[in-house]
Amino acid sequence: VWLHPRCLPASPSHLCRSCPGFPRTLGQARALDGICELDLVISLNIPFETLKDRLSARWVHPASGRVYNMDFNPPHTQGVDDLTGEPLVQREDDRPEAVAARLRKYKDAAKPVIELYKSRGILHSFSGTETNKIWPYVYALLSSRIPPILSDGEH
Repeated sequence: VWLHPRCLPASPSHLCRSCPGFPRTLGQARALDGICELDLVISLNIPFETLKDRLSARWVHPASGRVYNMDFNPPHTQGVDDLTGEPLVQREDDRPEAVAARLRKYKDAAKPVIELYKSRGILHSFSGTETNKIWPYVYALLSSRIPPILSDGEH
C-alpha cells in the first residue's frame, strides 16, 4: 500500500510513503481510511507455490540475523553461515506446512481488502514470479503518479 502525502499532514508535499503489506485486513483498511485517503494501491499477485517455495527456502543465522535463501542466495556451504561457520536454522514459521497455512490465512483476510480498493478504482495489480520482470511495470506506474523527489538545492 502506498500512502500519498496527504496521509502525512506534516510532511512536505513531494514525499511519498509506502507501507508494504498493509493493510492486511478489512478492519485495518477501515482504520487507515480514518487517517488518510489513498489514491493508489498496488497488489502483487505471485502464485501460491512460488511464495511457498521461496519462504520455505529461507534459513537464518540466529546470532547475526543474516538470511539465506537456498534457491537464490545460498550459503557457500549448505547449512552453515558464510562468515562464522555456525549452523543455520529454519524458523518454525518458514517450514513448508507453516508457510502454506500462513499464505491461506493471508489470502482469506486480504480478499475483501483487494475488493474494497478495486471498487474504489485505486487498485493496480501486477502478476508474475520474478521481481526483475514485475518491477519495471510497477516503476512505470509509480513514476507516472508520483512527482520526483528533489534535493533541497533543486527547490
